[in-house]
Amino acid sequence: MTVTLDDKLVVAISSRALFNFEEENQLFDQGNAQAYMRLQLERLDTPAPPGVAFSLVKKLLAFNDPGQQRVEVVVLSRNDPASGMRVFRSARAHGLASVQRGVFTQGAAPFRYLRPLGAHLFLSANGADVSEALAMGYPAARVATQSVQASVAHPREVRIAFDGDAVLFSDEAEQVFQSAGLDAFQAHEQEKALLPLPPGPFKPFLSALHRLQHSGAPSMRIRTALVTARGAPAHERAIQTLMSWNITVDEAMFLGGMPKGEFLREFEPDFFFDDQTGHVTSAALHVPAGHVSSGIANRPSDTAQPGRELPAPGGAILR
Repeated sequence: MTVTLDDKLVVAISSRALFNFEEENQLFDQGNAQAYMRLQLERLDTPAPPGVAFSLVKKLLAFNDPGQQRVEVVVLSRNDPASGMRVFRSARAHGLASVQRGVFTQGAAPFRYLRPLGAHLFLSANGADVSEALAMGYPAARVATQSVQASVAHPREVRIAFDGDAVLFSDEAEQVFQSAGLDAFQAHEQEKALLPLPPGPFKPFLSALHRLQHSGAPSMRIRTALVTARGAPAHERAIQTLMSWNITVDEAMFLGGMPKGEFLREFEPDFFFDDQTGHVTSAALHVPAGHVSSGIANRPSDTAQPGRELPAPGGAILR
């Protein structure tokens, strides 16, 4: 019988996003691939410590039960196949025995396999792979490997926070801010308050989470948060956009340009997605975080000014 993942939420994840292979990866970064492989094989029976996205993966897999597999996690890695053995052994050792599928490309770009997987999310420590995945239309983020581990305070909730502009929504409004400044941005968003923003790269993942939330899993739930630098009155367009998608969030934080990190610390997400590296760096001090390299803030141009932080949505919780 042919196996299909069509009815599942599919997460593709690199080995460094799932497990902490930073010590081993130093050898790889130094150009010594053979030494890297030898070290991984020497440590074959030593489970790797959890990585940045471990908590997110473990909780999403908890939506599965013997009668219904709702979530599939596939390792999509630049590791060599031999080193892949340690990835699967580490998964079993940490109670992730249901992680049974993987693609190991020995240094080649793995993002092309997102298409046959039908992935709803790709998490990797490789920025180039993430950029290519986003260009193909897949929600993707580069994990901040320096992030702290997720809180253990909410074992039955998957908590996910999203930035708004260039993440959940398009970067239409951010382009106005970058080119004309805050006053023009505020006027633009007031004028178009009732006009939904076009979807951003993470709208498909938010929709998939929404379906998972309503799939009937008895013991798990999803809690989402919109964490944005927007403030009133620009907040209205963000809310109107979510309403037009028939998706609600549990919490919305309109911070008016305040740093997001300490607010995220209180929300305690298993992961936070943002398009601005400054927000990701701030968040990583408190929660697992990843950079979504989309939108004008990540495009080199005369108008993009990465140092300017748009008062825009930064973290959203899905219900």
